[in-house]
Amino acid sequence: MNLKFKRLDPRVGNDWPIPEVGTTGSAGVDLRACLDRAVTLAPGDTMLIGTGIAIHLEDPGLCAMILPRSGLGHRGLVLGNLIGLIDSDYQGELKISAWNRSSELQIIHPGDRVAQLIITPVIQPNFVEVDDFDASERGDGGFGHTGTR
Repeated sequence: MNLKFKRLDPRVGNDWPIPEVGTTGSAGVDLRACLDRAVTLAPGDTMLIGTGIAIHLEDPGLCAMILPRSGLGHRGLVLGNLIGLIDSDYQGELKISAWNRSSELQIIHPGDRVAQLIITPVIQPNFVEVDDFDASERGDGGFGHTGTR
């Protein structure tokens, strides 16, 4: 799939690579922190970090999602909004809401890979009101209705 992008910072593609798939089995591409200097996130702090790029998916049957990187998430650097949803018609800079959920300081340097971007299909619903649903095995059983074992 070809993905249109705009370089918003000249360091992208020069100092840091343009996002690309790392292996043939990779689902996502790494997004880098487009910072002018290193920043330190104290425990519990959040910060909005630019990536230096914008994308345009164009196809309403697609969306992009910004996800945490596994290793960083394990060490406590995750996304403040948990998952960033990028609509197909959005054309602004991709930004990462970084959240330090650990008890340790987290230092982010310019160009660090801090999140990943995936592209996924979208089905846009057309809500149709009904008086009732056909019965299902689960019905309206909610959280924990099947037990823990």
